[in-house]
Amino acid sequence: MHTIPRLRSRLNTLLIAGALVTGCGTGAADTGPPLLDPSHPTWSEQAPATFEVRFETSEGVFVVGVHREWAPIGADRFYNLVQNRFFDDARFHRVVEGFIVQFGLPGDPSVAETWLDQTMSDDPVRESNTAGRIAYAFTEPNTRATQVYISMTDNSRLDVQGFAPFGEIVDGMDVVSRIYSGYGEDSGGGVRRGDQSRIVAEGNAYLDRTFPELDRILTARVVRR
Repeated sequence: MHTIPRLRSRLNTLLIAGALVTGCGTGAADTGPPLLDPSHPTWSEQAPATFEVRFETSEGVFVVGVHREWAPIGADRFYNLVQNRFFDDARFHRVVEGFIVQFGLPGDPSVAETWLDQTMSDDPVRESNTAGRIAYAFTEPNTRATQVYISMTDNSRLDVQGFAPFGEIVDGMDVVSRIYSGYGEDSGGGVRRGDQSRIVAEGNAYLDRTFPELDRILTARVVRR
């Protein structure tokens, strides 16, 4: 059973979500033309040399600081995903305690299907996968797309496998550490381990039905350039 703090966190989630509905019309991701059209010009914008992204989640707020020089291709993709609200309402679908927190599969199946094969070239590894660093998950070389992970420990062993960090948590690592990990590999597998076809095909409807305790991203916004 969950502790009182976790129940309070769930209540805060509902209050925040209600505020989003009141202020913006919806707390869900915008599934307009850019999200369904990877060829749209908005996806080719170059990211600033450094920028920060504020993630408001069901567990609280954390901030990612991105350094384009670390991994420019990955940083540009991340910047444009955030600018187009790709991560809004996504679940933290793979959380392995003492290893990683992974997200980047959209809750809308139409968006997930659109981006499944929108891969990009690899960046050379210039920084190490130490605790708090963020990088893309992938299977084979040049197959990075939209899924990213946050290292929860020193994962420098991943450096030689080609996982190139493009940023790091600059505030709220305690929030990241509270993201629900009870399902482990079962809820999302890894892109190298499990079959994620149900998540892609059914989106949040499947995850919320089968893994209802997963934490979620409410919004992700660039807050400093």
